[in-house]
Amino acid sequence: MNNPEVVMIGLGYIGLPTAALIASKSVYVHGVDVNPNVVETINQGKVHIVEPELDYAVAKAVEDGYLKASETAVEASTYIIVVPTPFKAKNEPDISYVEAATRGLIQLFKAGDLYIIESTSPVGTTEKMMSLIYRERPELKDKLHIAYCPERVLPGNVMYELVHNDRVIGGVNEASTQKAIAFYQKYIKGALHPTNARTAEMCKLVENSSRDVQIAFANELSLICDKADIDVWELITLANKHPRVQILQPGCGVGGHCIAVDPYFIVSDFPMESKIIGAAREINNYKSFWCVEKIENAKLQFELLHKRKPKTAIMGLAFKPNIDDLRESPAKYIAQKILQNAQNDVHFIVEPNIESYPSFKLTDYKIAVEQADIVAFLVAHDAFKTITLSDDKVVLDFCGILK
Repeated sequence: MNNPEVVMIGLGYIGLPTAALIASKSVYVHGVDVNPNVVETINQGKVHIVEPELDYAVAKAVEDGYLKASETAVEASTYIIVVPTPFKAKNEPDISYVEAATRGLIQLFKAGDLYIIESTSPVGTTEKMMSLIYRERPELKDKLHIAYCPERVLPGNVMYELVHNDRVIGGVNEASTQKAIAFYQKYIKGALHPTNARTAEMCKLVENSSRDVQIAFANELSLICDKADIDVWELITLANKHPRVQILQPGCGVGGHCIAVDPYFIVSDFPMESKIIGAAREINNYKSFWCVEKIENAKLQFELLHKRKPKTAIMGLAFKPNIDDLRESPAKYIAQKILQNAQNDVHFIVEPNIESYPSFKLTDYKIAVEQADIVAFLVAHDAFKTITLSDDKVVLDFCGILK
């Protein structure tokens, strides 16, 4: 492999597809990940995550010699940070991974290089990293191009959306913004919208917070309708007939590493101002508790009626339909709580998009439904839509799959 033009720090759900996309344009990409198993898998031309078309893109990029992975960075002209930004206690965002990734690059930087953060970050993170870089390398002050450009892709359609979705690009100065735009123009067909780094950082957080608020409204409706003995799915369908109303569908909570997480970046920094955003997070978290209670109550009622403990099928663990991603999944949380409360109860845990999971023994969905007395749908996977349920089953539909 020739000297790389791009170094990609982080080869997860966003970093690896982005690296494969860039490499597909005959650009040498050096991917970096702290997990040696991930590095080995990629260098074999294989993938460690499930994403349509990604396996082919990675295999071709590695075979053609344009993509290589390792545990350490090398010199390039463009560096992209796509590492996790987890939380400390009390939902405070932790940018230590971004800082560690940046520190690992500082001695590689040279005048004219482009440094981009794509990781979801609190407002001001890009400027903090700029200060860190110039503190360690004062001779490079104002000689690097530093920008923030968040991804906005949908798991299950990442390879398409990376290319076709619009992007917001914010530099620490105008030259950095334009340098980053020139870079992304080589790979992206969507419009590139220039701004400053702080606005770009907030834009990412606001996009997902907006979705969280909208979902919270639907989830709150589901709680109200349950008490009012109203079919929430029918209600939303009818309300959406209004030309200026578009209510989303309720579920068992909100998951994923974006919508369930990003609002906390705002709430943490602006606690007095983010009332609606904070309340939406509480509602969506509560919905998962509520689902657990519903399942436990159904089990108790079954036992009182039939004088035996029921067998319960928990249908779905992923945070959304038809993917293998369990990050921040409310369904996974619900399954964990149900199993924690179990004594000698029989439970079938179902997730058709993964082969195994350390915390659960998985059961084929057809076997689970056939043997279960109670069937609780948490995720509307397409596979579940083919299921035929007999009249003797107690069905709890938390995701609208029967509608």
